Amino acid sequence: MMVTDVIDAYLTRQRSLGMRFESAGELLHRFGRAMGERPIEEVTAAAIVDFLNGNGTLTATWALKHRVLTGLYRFAVSRGHVDSSPLPTTLPKLPPQQTPYVYSTEELRRLLDATAILSTGHSHNVPAMYRTLLLLLYGTGMRSGEALRLTLQDVDLAENVITVRCTKFFKTRLVPIGPKLADELAAHLQRRGLLAIPPDKAPLFVSRGVRGWCYPRVIAMFQHVRRAAGINCPIGEPRPPRLHDLRHTAAVHRVVAWYRSGQDVQRLLPQLATYLGHLDIRATQRYLHMTPELLEAASQRFALYAMGDDHER
Repeated sequence: MMVTDVIDAYLTRQRSLGMRFESAGELLHRFGRAMGERPIEEVTAAAIVDFLNGNGTLTATWALKHRVLTGLYRFAVSRGHVDSSPLPTTLPKLPPQQTPYVYSTEELRRLLDATAILSTGHSHNVPAMYRTLLLLLYGTGMRSGEALRLTLQDVDLAENVITVRCTKFFKTRLVPIGPKLADELAAHLQRRGLLAIPPDKAPLFVSRGVRGWCYPRVIAMFQHVRRAAGINCPIGEPRPPRLHDLRHTAAVHRVVAWYRSGQDVQRLLPQLATYLGHLDIRATQRYLHMTPELLEAASQRFALYAMGDDHER
């Protein structure tokens, strides 16, 4: 059976089980193009290693490719298309995962101001629309892919709530928003209406036509905005902060605000996990790296607790 046919069969099966398999599907199609028109049993271990290694130095993408291809070959073996998997069993030493970055309030302002740079080479409405996207990601902590899949019908400004459908874990959740973000989205929808695109299921973020912004384009625009904002690689980090770090920032800033206002943070963490769309609180806890702000807020809380305890005794 040809490589591309096995890939198509595998994707059909996975999607029939309720999995979107969007990024994995793109990766598998790239694998199919790299292997060419040949039966899957003729794909050599050396060809697979070349695909895994790619060009340049090894990155965490190697492990992602290996994981996706493992699923493909497990399927191929179970269907009798190949006798065994030619994937390497020994994984190379990969660089550590990028440390989550927490933007300061000043850096967030600079990012928002730097969206003006997108006026060059893009349609006139892109800077304001991209600014709205950044505010949405920070204001809700949602994943970039979730924001890009939003449609007009998902934004209910009468109730100040956004419906996030088909999330990473194939669930739908309601995300309440504050009045400032609601006002920003209202202005965005007004600008958006000038594009004369049919309502309802039309994408929330779109420039022309009826197709919404794609993830690679949004990432490319963010790199321009980040550089214009003067935000570079942190000391000791090989890569600069990412768009996804707005999600980390939203979580950390929320916990800092809770500490400073005297809230019961441990009681509220499960609510934050639900808000972010995590399966359990452990995923949320990984977001809460001890930044100077968070450490200071926690220290102040402990100091108040200790002083109160001493006073009682």
